[in-house]
Amino acid sequence: MEEVQDIVIVGAGIAGLTTSLGLHRLGIQSLVLESSDSLRVTGFAFTTWTNAWKALDAIGIGDSLRQQHKQFYANFTTSTISGVQTAAMSFEAKGKHGDHEVRCVNRKLLLEALTKELPSGTIRFSSKVVSIEISGFYKLVHLADGTILKTKVLIGCDGVNSVVAKWLGFKAPTFTGRAAIRGCVNFKSNHGIEPKFFQFFGKAFRSGFLPYDDNGVYWFLTSNEDKEREDDPIIMKQFVLSKLGNEYVPDEIKAIVENTELDSIISSPLRYRHPWELLWGNISKENVCVAGDALHPMTPDIGQGGCAALEDGVVLARCLAGALLKEQSEETKGKGDREREEYKRIEMGLKKYAKERRWRSIELISTAYIVGFVQQGNGKVTTFFRDNILAAFLAGLLLKRADFDCGKLSFS
Repeated sequence: MEEVQDIVIVGAGIAGLTTSLGLHRLGIQSLVLESSDSLRVTGFAFTTWTNAWKALDAIGIGDSLRQQHKQFYANFTTSTISGVQTAAMSFEAKGKHGDHEVRCVNRKLLLEALTKELPSGTIRFSSKVVSIEISGFYKLVHLADGTILKTKVLIGCDGVNSVVAKWLGFKAPTFTGRAAIRGCVNFKSNHGIEPKFFQFFGKAFRSGFLPYDDNGVYWFLTSNEDKEREDDPIIMKQFVLSKLGNEYVPDEIKAIVENTELDSIISSPLRYRHPWELLWGNISKENVCVAGDALHPMTPDIGQGGCAALEDGVVLARCLAGALLKEQSEETKGKGDREREEYKRIEMGLKKYAKERRWRSIELISTAYIVGFVQQGNGKVTTFFRDNILAAFLAGLLLKRADFDCGKLSFS
C-alpha cells in the first residue's frame, strides 16, 4: 500500500516533535513516524539551558513549561576526593543574548506539551522504518508493516541508530568507553532541596543532582567503569551509592539515590559522532536531512543534547517553510516543471539548514567530549589540573555554550 505525504519526520522525540510543531505554527502539515507504541520518555529529564528556552519560546510552549519547573540560580561542584568545593557559579549573570535561564525539565512533560499543540493524527505510532528508496523527486519510505510512504521531504530524527543518517552516509556513532546511569525520584512531600545544580566528581566518575519541581529530583552518574553497564537496577543503584559513599557527599544527596525506585533507574552507553564527520558529511542530501541525535550524538557533559535538538527543530522548520511557501516562478508550466522547481527549493532549504547547524553541532560535540575527558580523568595530574585550575573555567564554559539564540520561526 502506497500513501502520499508532503513531509515525513522519522522519530517522535524532541527534535522530531519540535520540527513538526514549528512547521505547524507556519501552516505546514507533517507526519511523524514513531517506531514504539507510545511516546518515548527514556532519560526522565534533562537540563534546559538558555538556548533551549529561546527555542521553546519560538515554538510557543516556553511559558507553560516554566510554570512546572523550578529555575536554577547556581551550580556547585565538589570533589569527593578532597571534599573541596572546586567551583561555584551563579546563573544570574547576563549573556550576550540576555539573562541566563537554567531549569531541569521532565522529558515526559516536554513531549506531552509538544504533542498537545500538534493536530490530531500527526504522530503515527508503531511505525518502524526499514528502508528508503529514491523515486524521482520523491523518497519512498518503507515501513515494517509493509506500508510505503511517498514523500517530498524526509527528515530523520530517529536517534543514535538512525536509519536516515545511515542512508545519508553517516557511520554509526562511536562508543566513548563510558556509560551513564540515570534516575528520577518523586518524593511524597516537598523534598526541600534548593533549586541548584549539584555536581560531584571522583575517580573516573561525575554525578549530578537537579530538582525539577517541589517533589521530583533527576540524577545521573557517568563513569569509565564497566559495572554500570549491567541491566540489573539493583546493581546500578549499589554502584552509584558506592561512588557517593563518603563523608564529602551530604546525606540528603545520598537519600535521593536511596529513595529512587528500581524501575526509575536506567543505564546507557555514551556515544558520539566524530566532529570531522559533520565537517565532510551530508547533513542534508537532495530532499533528505537529519536532526537531533541522528545528526549530533554527543556525550552529556555540557548538557546540550536535548537543547541542541530543540534548536534544530526551530531552524529546520524555518528553513523548510521558507522553501515550501515560496511562490512558484511564472515560467513554471507543466506538472513536471512544478515538481522539479519545488524539489530544488526544498533541496536549497535543507542546505540552508545544514549550513546553519553544521558548525554549531561540531562545536557542541567537541566541547562535550573534551569536557568529559577532563572532568572524568582519574590520573593525579589530570585531577589536580581539573580541581585547581580548570574547575571555574569548565563551569563557565557551560554558560558560554548555552549563550546562543537559534532565532524565531518567522522567515523572509
